[in-house]
Amino acid sequence: MRILSVLLIVFSWSMAYAAIPATPVMTLYRFNGPADIPYYTAESVGPNGPGRPAGTLAQGTSVIPCVAVKDGRPLTSSDGVPYVGFNVVVDARKASPLDSERYRRIEKSRRSLQVKNNQCEAGVRYVLDVRSLYTMSKPPFFDPPRKQGQQVQPHVFQGELDQIVRAFHNSSACEDVNRQLIGRRGRLERAWDRFIQVQRGRWSVSSLQQAKHLDYTMRTALFEGHLERGCNGYGACERNIIALSIRNRGRESCAARLGCSAPGDFQGVSANVSQYNIWDEYLTQISGLTTCYLREDLGSATGPNVTLYRKFQAMYSQSLRDVERILFGSDQDLVALFPGNQLTDLKGVRHYYHAPAMGKCFPLHERIEYMSGAVARRGNDFALIANTRIRVGERQGQGYRFKSFVVEDKEQGDRIRLIDNYPGFIVDARRVSLNGQSGRCRPYGIPDGCRFSEIGRYRKTPSWVNAGKPLEVKCRVADQGEQCQGTTTMRQVRVGGVCDTQMRPFSGIN
Repeated sequence: MRILSVLLIVFSWSMAYAAIPATPVMTLYRFNGPADIPYYTAESVGPNGPGRPAGTLAQGTSVIPCVAVKDGRPLTSSDGVPYVGFNVVVDARKASPLDSERYRRIEKSRRSLQVKNNQCEAGVRYVLDVRSLYTMSKPPFFDPPRKQGQQVQPHVFQGELDQIVRAFHNSSACEDVNRQLIGRRGRLERAWDRFIQVQRGRWSVSSLQQAKHLDYTMRTALFEGHLERGCNGYGACERNIIALSIRNRGRESCAARLGCSAPGDFQGVSANVSQYNIWDEYLTQISGLTTCYLREDLGSATGPNVTLYRKFQAMYSQSLRDVERILFGSDQDLVALFPGNQLTDLKGVRHYYHAPAMGKCFPLHERIEYMSGAVARRGNDFALIANTRIRVGERQGQGYRFKSFVVEDKEQGDRIRLIDNYPGFIVDARRVSLNGQSGRCRPYGIPDGCRFSEIGRYRKTPSWVNAGKPLEVKCRVADQGEQCQGTTTMRQVRVGGVCDTQMRPFSGIN
């Protein structure tokens, strides 16, 4: 009995002092929301939430959050929503290229850091609503500086519009777009307006306007598609379908709700955040979407993201003529680029979705909850459980035991692990619903009709998935391989269809 008692004491001691994950670097993010997100004084937070804001932080600002504790209790609203203290890692309003490496370093160090608890130091003054914070991993994205006197290879242009687009990318107007993180979408639009005014004597206004619309469409096609596909046939067809959806929104069904101000407004259509979410304020900060990726010097430059720039340039060159024909060509061009499809179906393509990117769901697992934010407690220690999934265990007092439900995206499916990395902690019951998972959850995120011998992931289908006609779109494209370095081979590629688990185009959806 004495040995058993000693073992129990040792076990209890180890549980009391077991380390837990440090809070990660988190980012202020509200999709297509206000540019500024408020923070509050800790004193102003009561059962009904906070009082008036004490100030704001810009979307894209990254912070290290902590659990604010007052009189031995975590600072929450009456329904358990935590208001967390924070230390700023990168202020999106002031960020410079140097902050990209700083973000990488701190974000990496936090991943493996273990701590006793997630509590703030005493006297924390300002707090944020935890529901505005998301765990991201990509650092701020800036174009590298130009190197004076750097030799560049002469370029063979694919027509006048290509020449204009590349001239814009090499202009001071484009360079100004990405000096800061904030407001890149608006600054790109103003940069094109400025460039067109300056270049009116060199090219016709109609050519300059067409080049602008082509640039916006190419940017959207590149970054809406799967960049890892590079220049392979599927990736090229995917970009052509995205360009086709923009063409149809701007020519066949121009409407203000789609971002179209007048027929041919491909810029307005493609940069409408509610239609192509890659143009969201935060997402433009961490991708190359608004950068000058066609700059001549980038082809032979050195430094971060250089390989990525070369891939952008190769993908642009591969798809340019196809996209130009899709936007400005005839019905015969569409038939030639998409052989084997009905012209009426092609002109009706305005919608598609990428199934792997849809909402995750887990019908084979019970009691799985997404936690936008909650506090877990173990004695006098508190942990922040935010922007993550857990598997809810048994009820204990005013909370539940739980394990982290970790999902890793893999090419063929999801790798799922249950990790007991908060041993002894009880998560606040006010933040646990146990309502089960919502509907529209399908194998691989595609509607019924395809049988799989093995299912690697489940995803939610869009609400409109049964409102239109799913298409298998056939493209005739030049395949150059994923690394964009292979021999060019003309191929006919199929995208969509009953069992395509990657991209699903639809016709006939209003």
